Amino acid sequence: MKLTFAKGASLEDPARLFNASLDGNVRRAIDIHEGEEVEETAFKMLVRQAVALNGAGKSRTPKKAKS
Repeated sequence: MKLTFAKGASLEDPARLFNASLDGNVRRAIDIHEGEEVEETAFKMLVRQAVALNGAGKSRTPKKAKS
């Protein structure tokens, strides 16, 4: 399975989970092969960072309906 993080190059990855798309400027990915285990705590931290990064700068105010 491949998990691609659109803004992965901006995320800290001290556990070095990213193992694919490392040469790009923006994207990073994790390839997980059958039977392979991923460090759960590090993975959760990476996902939380990605959620925070992707949510940053977005307006939380709902748009007004057109009349």
